[in-house]
Amino acid sequence: MKKIIFGFFAILAVMMASSCGSSKGVVYFQNIDSISLAPSRGLYSARIMPKDELTIVVKTLAEEASEPFNLSYGKGSAGGSNGANSLLPYLVDNDGYINFPVIGKIHVAGLTRTECEDLIKSKIQPYLSKNENPIVTVKLSGYKVTVTGEVSSPGVIQVDQEKMSIVEAIAKAGDLTIYGKRDNIMLLREDETGEKHYTRLNLNDANIINSPYYYLQQNDVVYVEPNHVKAKNSGLGASTTVWFSFIGIATSVASLLVSVLRD
Repeated sequence: MKKIIFGFFAILAVMMASSCGSSKGVVYFQNIDSISLAPSRGLYSARIMPKDELTIVVKTLAEEASEPFNLSYGKGSAGGSNGANSLLPYLVDNDGYINFPVIGKIHVAGLTRTECEDLIKSKIQPYLSKNENPIVTVKLSGYKVTVTGEVSSPGVIQVDQEKMSIVEAIAKAGDLTIYGKRDNIMLLREDETGEKHYTRLNLNDANIINSPYYYLQQNDVVYVEPNHVKAKNSGLGASTTVWFSFIGIATSVASLLVSVLRD
């Protein structure tokens, strides 16, 4: 009897050891001590895309001078204390243009926020007196990415600071479940022409930090595929619960037998 019980626990120990041996595939950035992060040097700036919404505020010393350049809900609301809350957003059309008051159409797709501010400032400057130095503020609204698949909380994530890495997005989604493939993350992206592209990223490899896909663009979709363990378990159905219950009962019985035989 003791040999049987010993054999049972030996098998259980082997199973536990084999399950622990796969933990290497769970660790992120495994080779970070052996690579150079120099290629990642530089600050990321999001670029305006068609269908983006822009909030644009123009301010001058003389309130009446900037009023015609602010697209507001009501007359005179743009320059007041609540002006920023009263401004209408500009929708970038499929060709990359916005229709700006007084100026007309301005092509903004492909520009960073700072570049867009400089461009609009140069467009409105001729309409102002020489001593007026306008301040133009552009904010990208509706910046979002989607994280789905084997994460704890899949969904659409709003990006407030116009910058989000794939690691931040996954963290916002509650991180990968134990069943998620960390070495084969799929990233779907649509460019300014509407063409779709995809690439695959490896969170186990620290070189992902050097990747041009490390920072996400507007409307990116991150999909985490299930690993083979999840795929196999998906076909077990309700029998999985039965097997776990059986193993639990068998372990309890074995422990009880050990205690009895020792006595």
